[in-house]
Amino acid sequence: MTRTDVLQRDSGIPLYAQLEEILRARIARGEWHENQRIPSENELNKTYGLSRMTARRVLTKLVQDGLLFRVPGKGTFLAPVKISAVSPAYAGVREQLEAMGYQTSTELLGIDREMPSVKVRKKLRLLDGQEVYAVHRVRSVQGEPISLHHSYVPAHLAPDLDQLDVVKEQLCVLLELNFSLAMKHVEENLEAASVTTEESRLLQMREGQSVLLLEDLISDVQGTPFEYSSIVFRGDKISLRFDYKP
Repeated sequence: MTRTDVLQRDSGIPLYAQLEEILRARIARGEWHENQRIPSENELNKTYGLSRMTARRVLTKLVQDGLLFRVPGKGTFLAPVKISAVSPAYAGVREQLEAMGYQTSTELLGIDREMPSVKVRKKLRLLDGQEVYAVHRVRSVQGEPISLHHSYVPAHLAPDLDQLDVVKEQLCVLLELNFSLAMKHVEENLEAASVTTEESRLLQMREGQSVLLLEDLISDVQGTPFEYSSIVFRGDKISLRFDYKP
């Protein structure tokens, strides 16, 4: 323990706030590695002479801030560092990750011409009987799945889309180069959700874990929507930020 890790009991700063800063500093110094168990409430009590309630309060705050995570019956662990990326509306996820030096890979789960669901049909303003190409992919970083992409494109706007390589090239690039479908406007919706059984299998998560669900509706210069995407991001692996410039 360094000198800066000692509680200053004559300070005007509350002891719980001091303990929080001490633990943040220890995390920043790399005293624990990702997924390693950190000292328990009892251990913190013995080390710093604080009550278990105070220690629990501090650990709960660090869990809420995403620095730690709890496993019932096992303890509290250091959370993996999250990848920070901007919304795919600003730049492709793969493009961003590779620019940061990560090794990425994409697995095509399927690309089929089909009748859309009611939700997709309404989003894309399709008439009854009009079909879409449904493109389903899993993106991995350093060999670990990080996001699940479901994209829907009106078949009459992108004929033979299923003949193009949607793994090696980004879908938005293919749509613009081959079908003159250039993005002009994006409507986005981001919410927290719980991973489904099938999503948990594909993303190697426990069923019920938290994910980020991002829905994008992309339109061209005439205001015609030509792509609706639903992207499930692992909440424990990635965070999204949104840049707004008036």
